[in-house]
Amino acid sequence: MPKVKCYSAAWLSKNAPGNQLFEPSAESLRSRALSPGKKKQIPGPRRTIARRGTEVFVAVGKEIRWGDLVYLKEEWTEKQSRRRSSSVRIKREDETLQSIDTDATDAPGGWRILKVPVADDIRQLIISPNTNLLAILTTHTVHICALPDSSHLTSDDTSPLKPKAYTLGPTTHVTSRAAIVSALWHPLGVNGSCIVTVTADATVRLWELSTQDRWSFDSPTTSIDLKKLADGTTVDQDFSASVSATSKAFSPDEFEMEVAAASFATKGSGGWDPMTLWIAMREGDVYALSPLLPQRWAPPPTLIPSLSISIVTSVAAIEDDPNVDDRDKLLAQQQLQWMGEIDSQEPQIVESVIPGEPALEVYTRPSRPGAIPRLQGPFDLQASPETGDDLDSSITDMLVIGKKTETEDLMLGEEDELDFDNGDQEGLSLTVICLLSTSGQVRIYLDTDGVQAQWLPPKSKSRLGRALAAEMEPPALLAFQAIDTMTPVEVNEGSWPVFSTDVMSRYNFFVTHHAAITFISLTPWIFRLESELLGEFEAGTDFRLGLLANSQSTRDRVYAQQAADVAIPLAGCVTIRDPDLGYFLLSATPYEPIALTFETPDDEPVTVRQDSPVHEREVSMAPLDFYEPRPVYYPPHTFSESSALPELLERLRTSRHKTIVNQEVKLSPLTLAIFTDAHKVLSEETYRLGVAAAEVFRRCELLQAELRQQVRKANEVKGKIDTINGSHRENNDAKERAFVEEVKAMEASVSGPPPGAEAGSRNQSKQVWKRLEEVKRLQAELVAEAEALKNASGTQSPASVEQLRIPQDIRRSKLQQVQGLLSRESALVEAVTSRLERLQASI
Repeated sequence: MPKVKCYSAAWLSKNAPGNQLFEPSAESLRSRALSPGKKKQIPGPRRTIARRGTEVFVAVGKEIRWGDLVYLKEEWTEKQSRRRSSSVRIKREDETLQSIDTDATDAPGGWRILKVPVADDIRQLIISPNTNLLAILTTHTVHICALPDSSHLTSDDTSPLKPKAYTLGPTTHVTSRAAIVSALWHPLGVNGSCIVTVTADATVRLWELSTQDRWSFDSPTTSIDLKKLADGTTVDQDFSASVSATSKAFSPDEFEMEVAAASFATKGSGGWDPMTLWIAMREGDVYALSPLLPQRWAPPPTLIPSLSISIVTSVAAIEDDPNVDDRDKLLAQQQLQWMGEIDSQEPQIVESVIPGEPALEVYTRPSRPGAIPRLQGPFDLQASPETGDDLDSSITDMLVIGKKTETEDLMLGEEDELDFDNGDQEGLSLTVICLLSTSGQVRIYLDTDGVQAQWLPPKSKSRLGRALAAEMEPPALLAFQAIDTMTPVEVNEGSWPVFSTDVMSRYNFFVTHHAAITFISLTPWIFRLESELLGEFEAGTDFRLGLLANSQSTRDRVYAQQAADVAIPLAGCVTIRDPDLGYFLLSATPYEPIALTFETPDDEPVTVRQDSPVHEREVSMAPLDFYEPRPVYYPPHTFSESSALPELLERLRTSRHKTIVNQEVKLSPLTLAIFTDAHKVLSEETYRLGVAAAEVFRRCELLQAELRQQVRKANEVKGKIDTINGSHRENNDAKERAFVEEVKAMEASVSGPPPGAEAGSRNQSKQVWKRLEEVKRLQAELVAEAEALKNASGTQSPASVEQLRIPQDIRRSKLQQVQGLLSRESALVEAVTSRLERLQASI
C-alpha cells in the first residue's frame, strides 16, 4: 500500500508555470458563468490526462496543454533559488522587481498549447503504444494527432502549435450516430498503428492507420455489429455495421447491449489474451471476441510458439478421447486450421519506429476459418453469497489483467534466453476481469476456464456443422471479491468512475470518481492463489483455503475531494515513476491539478553501522519526520467566478426589448419576466456564495483542531529531545556534566583524593584505594611474622619448636586465604583502572 508523502507539488501550485497546464480557459469560465448549474453534464469517462514518459498532455476544454514535468520542476526550483539569492543581494525594491522579471524570461516555459480541430470539449486522451500518436475523443468524434518532438518544449517560440491531425471516420463517428465509449490501441498492431473504436450501439471497428495514407482514416478495415453477431449462425454471414443512420426505435437489443466499456489485456500476456477484446454492457453483461486481429499484425516473439504448442497438445489429447464431444473436437480443428495458415506464412520484416527496438515480424490475418470470431457470452457471472448475484448499478469501466506468460515449454532444450517485459512471467496463470459500477463498486472475476479462439461454423449440413451451430452453454466467470470505493452518501447516478493502471505492478490499479481516488492492490492473494494452482503448499486444504479467503485485496483512499460534487469530476489519474519526480500521481479537476507523491522503497532511511571501542551502534541518516501530510485546501471556486448578471443585462441591451432598459420600471408581463430571470441568477449565485462561506467557516474550525494537534505533537517531540539532552532535570545539569563528575568520583575512589583535597565523607574508608592500602599493610605484617617465626625456629630447642610448630594444613589454608584476598583486590584495582582509562579517553 503506497504511503502519501505529500499531497501537493509547489511547482504546480498557483502562480507557478506548471499550473498553466491545468488552468481553465476563458471560454469555459464564461460558459460556466452564463449557465451555472443549468448545463447538464453528459455522462461518460473523463480521461483528460495522457503521458509520454515525464511529458503530460492535458485536455482543457477544446485545447490540449503539453508540458514536461521534470523540466517545469527544475526550472521552478532554479528560479526560486535565484529569487532568494537576489533578494539577499539587492535591497532596493525596484531592483528586486527587475531581477525577478529578468528571471522570468531567461528560460523557455517548458509547456506549449496544441491546437486541434475539435468542435466540442475533449473527453478522453489515449496515447499509442509507441507514443507517437494521440487519440483525441469527444463524445461522438475521434481525432488522431501526430505528436511533435520534445524539442519544441525548450525552444524560444512559445506560440501554440498546430500539429498534423486526422479525423477518424469523418462520416462514421459523427454527432448523429452513437456515442463513442472506448478507443483502444490494439496490442498487436504494427508499430502501434491499429486503433479499435467501440460505440454505445455495440459496434466494433478496427482502423489500421498510416500517416502516409489519409484514406486509412476514412473507413475501418474491419467492422462488426455485435447485435448481428450474437444472432449469427454461420461464419459466411455479413456482420458489418450498417452505414445508414441508427434507428431511434426501441428494441430489447438496444437496451441490453448498450456498451459501457471495452478492454484488451497487455501485449505481453499469455495465450489468447493479447487478441481477445472484452466488452462490458451497461446492464452488467460481459462478452468476449477472440481472436480479434487487424489484417496485418505483429506478435511478440513468444506468442505464436506458445499458441502452436497449446493447440497441437490439445488436438492430440482430445482426438482419440471418446468422452470429448464433437463440438470441442471441431473447435480444436478450427484452431489447428487457423494456426496452420500462420505457420505457412513467411513473415514480413518491418523496422520498429522506436530507436533501439528490434525489427518486427508482421503476419497477415488468417482467412480461415473466418476473419470475424464468434461472440462469446454473455458470461455467467458466478457470484458467491458474500458478493450477491447482481451488480448494484450500471457498469462504467472495465479492466482486464492477462495471465502470465508461460515460457517453461518454450525454453525447453533452448540455449538462448528471450527478453520479456517486467512482470509478464510473474503473477497468476488466470485472467482477471474487473468491473466498475456507477456506485464505485469494483467486482473482481477470474476466468477459470480460459477464453480461447472460437468461430462460427461454416455453412454446412453435416453432423459436425450442426453440432457447432447448436446452442452452447454460456461461459462462466468466477466472482472473487467486491470492493466499495464510495460511501452511500457519495453515490450519484451521474458519476462515471474509471480505472487507471499503476506503474509499480500490473496487479495494482486506481479507481477515480468525483469523490476520491482509491488505490487497490490484488497482490495479497494473487501469488498465494498461483501457489495453490501449482500445488506448492504442503499444509492441509482447509488451512490453505482459509488463508486464501482471508487474503483480501488492499484498498486505500489516497485522496478525497473537499466537496464531492459530481459537477466537478476528477480526471482519470496517471502515475509516473521517475528519479526526478519519484512515485508520482497526477489528476485534475476543471480548476486545478491534483498531485500526490508516494513513498517508495528507495525512500526508506539508510542505516549505517558504526564500530566504536565500546559497542556497535546504528545511525539513521534520514531526517526526523514527525509531521502528518494533509491535503492542500483550495478555496471554493465560487469566490473567483464572475457574476452572470452583467452578461444578462448586456444581452438585454442587444435584444428586441432594449428600449425598456433606460426607461422607468413599469408593471408589465415583460418586466416580470426580466425580474424573474434576474432573480434566478442572483438566487443561484447567493446560494453558492453562502455554501462556500459555510465551507470556509468549517475549514477554519478544522484548521484550529489540526493546529492544536500539530502543537501537541511538537511538544511530544520536544519532550523526547529534552529527555535525551537531560534538560528535564530540576537542576538543569546536562548529562555530559554528570558524566564528568562520575569519572572524577571514580578516579578519587581508585587513586585517592588529589593533594590538598579534604578527607572526604565517612564512607571514605570503604573506598577502593583505602581497601588496597589495608590489604598491603596486612600482607606486610603477615610476611614479617612469618619471617620472625622462621628465624626463631632455628635457635629454639626441639621441645620448644614442637610446642610452637603450627600444623601444616592450617598454615597452608591461611596462606591460601591471604593469596586469594590479594588476587581479588589486585583484579579489582586493575578493572577499575582500565575502566577509568577508557572513560578518560572517551571524554
